[in-house]
Amino acid sequence: MQTKKQGAHWLIYMLIGLLIAALTGCASKEEANPAENETKASTVRLEFWTPFSGGDNQFMTEMVNRFNKENKEIEVVQVNSRLDDYYSRLKTAIMSGNAPDLAILHQTSLQQFVQNGYIEKLTEPAKQINLDWTGFNKNILDSTMYDGHSYAVPLDTHALVMYYNKSFLSQAGLLDADGNPLLSAGADGFAAFLQKLKASIPPNIAPMAQPSTRIDSVWLWWSLYNQINGGGTFYNEQGTEAVFNNPRALKALTFVDQLYKKQLIPPNINDAFKLFYDGEAAVLITGMWGTGAFEKAPNLDFGVIPMPVLFDQPAVWGDSHTIAIPTRHAMTDERKRAALTFAKWCVEHGAMWAEAGHVPSMTKVVASEPFNSLNYRSAYAATANYVAYWPRHVRQWSIVEILIQEFEKMNYSQQSPEQTLQAAVKRVNTELKK
Repeated sequence: MQTKKQGAHWLIYMLIGLLIAALTGCASKEEANPAENETKASTVRLEFWTPFSGGDNQFMTEMVNRFNKENKEIEVVQVNSRLDDYYSRLKTAIMSGNAPDLAILHQTSLQQFVQNGYIEKLTEPAKQINLDWTGFNKNILDSTMYDGHSYAVPLDTHALVMYYNKSFLSQAGLLDADGNPLLSAGADGFAAFLQKLKASIPPNIAPMAQPSTRIDSVWLWWSLYNQINGGGTFYNEQGTEAVFNNPRALKALTFVDQLYKKQLIPPNINDAFKLFYDGEAAVLITGMWGTGAFEKAPNLDFGVIPMPVLFDQPAVWGDSHTIAIPTRHAMTDERKRAALTFAKWCVEHGAMWAEAGHVPSMTKVVASEPFNSLNYRSAYAATANYVAYWPRHVRQWSIVEILIQEFEKMNYSQQSPEQTLQAAVKRVNTELKK
């Protein structure tokens, strides 16, 4: 019995010795790579919320991955969700103290986030990483400025442009030697262009594709309304009353309505984007985000130009994706610097983002070889100078939904342009009183 006890004690001592040796070995390995361990410990991990889908999501994911490879001290984790509920989720996260470090905001939504104190003022933090605001396109930058301060880093502008199917325009004799549309000046010239297209292409092809539902006709109207001298007024100076039921707004909307009435835009189109992609439309006016997708269409020979000037001056609906820092009670200066370092990297690598079709916000990127080596984009890059953003109002995002609903009734011939503006203004004013 005594021998067995001694054997058991010896076994216990041996196991303890092996454990000590293993722990010592681990410590030695850690000491052998102090730099590696320090890097892991000092990496700032940032949560980045985005509402992207399709090509936008793909290109942003590629940018995040490349940034993480090039910047070992910062790790950006992208969290993507549907646009449908993105802003309500983001506001809830901010108010509950669970905000991400970074978030994409459309310029249209900035007003409510600034007014409610949901995002950080970036003027001083930007100085710490040498972010030069003068390097941005002025029209784009101004859209993110409030009381002389920047509240978001603008990533791009994405505005309406005109895509055209070269085969159909050539068939109609409406393509010049350089492959550009032969367009006569003014609204009448544009209507005549579409009439000539309609007369020469097969009856199953849309002269111009535009959905009867959703926001497209609202974007087109806003573009044309801002092209008219003295147009573009939406609210009174106090922002308490809608005032867009006026002769200029009616002139623009009547033109849109006539495109539907004369079936230059065929009725009951659901997916105009797909119609053009599949080669079943001659012209499509939509956002420049279509460029990246149309390049991948196997049998589509297309071109693109800026939104035509149909009235007095260049103007076009557009919006911008911006990168903002949501308000967080415990956010350190180090995290803010890291967040802005990522935002600065994104805008300086705007040529990558331009692959989706957008116009980068930094002037040096638009002038760069990587951007200009991309097909199509340089043809509409100057659009950024005359984008007509929606007016700044805390409820603008939801108010546009009212316009969509009323314009759809017009598109389906349920009400006239006059009735459409009257109904829209009445509903918006009711909303403003809530």
